[in-house]
Parts: sequence; C-alpha cells; structure tokens
Amino acid sequence: MTTQQILDDDRAQLTKRSIPHMVLSSGDASSLTPAPAQKNRPVSEENNQASALNRFAINGIAIVTGGTGTLGLASCNALLEHGLSHLAIFDLSIASSEWTIAILQGRFPKATVMGFDVDVTDEVAVEAAVEQVSSHFGSINHLLCFSGIVGCFDVLSTPTATWRRILDVNTTGAFICAQAVAKPMVEQQSGGSIMFTASISAHRVNYSQPQAAYNVIKAALITLKNCLAAEWACYGIRTKTISPGYMDTILNEGDGIADARRIWEERNPTGRLGAPSELTGAVIMLTSSSSTYLNGCDIVVDGGGSAF
Repeated sequence: MTTQQILDDDRAQLTKRSIPHMVLSSGDASSLTPAPAQKNRPVSEENNQASALNRFAINGIAIVTGGTGTLGLASCNALLEHGLSHLAIFDLSIASSEWTIAILQGRFPKATVMGFDVDVTDEVAVEAAVEQVSSHFGSINHLLCFSGIVGCFDVLSTPTATWRRILDVNTTGAFICAQAVAKPMVEQQSGGSIMFTASISAHRVNYSQPQAAYNVIKAALITLKNCLAAEWACYGIRTKTISPGYMDTILNEGDGIADARRIWEERNPTGRLGAPSELTGAVIMLTSSSSTYLNGCDIVVDGGGSAF
C-alpha cells in the first residue's frame, strides 16, 4: 500500500467515527437534580431560626486540597464551623502541618480531622487517598481544591518546564482530584459539590507583574468547571469556582513585593488586599445545602478590583 493510499484510508476512517454525547438531567423527582422539597411548617421564631441556620449548613465529608495553606485553612475552619462532620486535608507534607490539624481538631472536637500526604499531580496517589477517606468516613460529599503554585515570569524567559509545572499542579491536579472524587459519587448515586479555586487572573491580565502561565491555567480552571458542570449535573454533582483577588497572605508579603502590593491596593476601590476570612462567605455559600441550583458559576471575591 502506497503512502497516498494509507492517507486516503485514514481519511475514510474519520467519516466512520462516532463521538459520545452529554446526558443532561431531566430535573424531575426521580433524577439526581430534583427541586428542593417544600416544607410547610408553622411560622415561629424557633422555626425561623432553624431555617436560617440550615440554609448554610455543611453536611457530611469534605476533602480540601492545600488545606493547610492560608486560604485553604480559613475555609477548613469555616466548613467545620458550619457543621462539617469529617474533614480530610490533602497536602504534600502533612507532617509539617500536624500542629495545624491538631488545632483544628481541638477547636472542633465533635468533628474528625485527618491529614493525608498527597501529590495532586499523581493520579495513583490521589485515587488511593480518596479510597482511604471513603473507608475512614464513608461517601464523600464535597471537594474543595486550593492546591496551587504561582509564578511571575516574563514569557520570553519562562522555561517550558516551569510552564508545565504550573499547569500540572494548578489545572491537571484539580482535574485528577475532581475525577477521583466524582467516580464514587457517580457509582453511589450520591451527588456532591466540587469547587475549584480560580482567580481574578483568569479574567484579566494582571498589573504590574507578568505571569502568563498562571493566568492561563486559572482561565483553564474556569473552562474545566464549565465542562464538568455540564457533564456531571445529571449525576447530582455541582461544579463551581471562586476567583479571589489579591489576598493578604504570605505570598504577598515582604520588601521585594512592596511596590507591586502598593499598585494592587491603589488600583482597588477598597484600597486594600482581601483578608482570607473574606473569602469564606463565598466558599460556604457554594458548598452549603442552599446551593443546589448553583452549578457552573464563578464568584469573584476581589473588593471590586475587576470592576474597571
């Protein structure tokens, strides 16, 4: 067979291919996306207070990647404050954060807090850790992904290996964790909530630091969220993102970053960086029992910095 005949045969095979199709939920009572049940309870102050508390209740079991970092830890505290029963923290070196986990456990003695050494870029390790969490606690209800690395490099001087590493940790790691958690959710028909941490960097070019790799991978997370929200809704899985602005963490401290920090503050309507606790309201809303119709959304928490 000649080279041309091989090419012609390859082209002919393309016309015979088929592609999978998404299945959207029907939304009826027999689906995994039914409307919430109507509760007809007598009006009373006690019932009103119970309804208010339940609106933002966090039930069940959550995995939080990067949970010992500043933003992840603030969110872990908030989840436990709102009633989370079991918390599994995935991080590269849990041994170095044992005191953090001990403090969480001491603050919330009725909950169970455990740490797992996990490299989110290693799908075998992630799947094994998810299985461990399931065996310890039961069906996983929530995944919140905070694991990530940053990098400010001129594109002309950015090594390809650096680009790939930022992509691998921030985007591929989130994909691996989401897939590992979603599989048992689908098998058990339990549904659940998945949240990725995107960034204002996904929405615009930052000033004044060059960071194309970071911006691109954060934008990719928002698109990944959109795809999973569409594909997985029929399984009762809701996928969302939050996009923090410049937050007052150790990453934004020090003399070497002082000029950039001044620019970020001056260009923000609030005149300052965000406190990690100011992110937790969005985290709780997206994860709570009141967010059953929040799917595929992105919430920007940046003090109005992206308004102009």
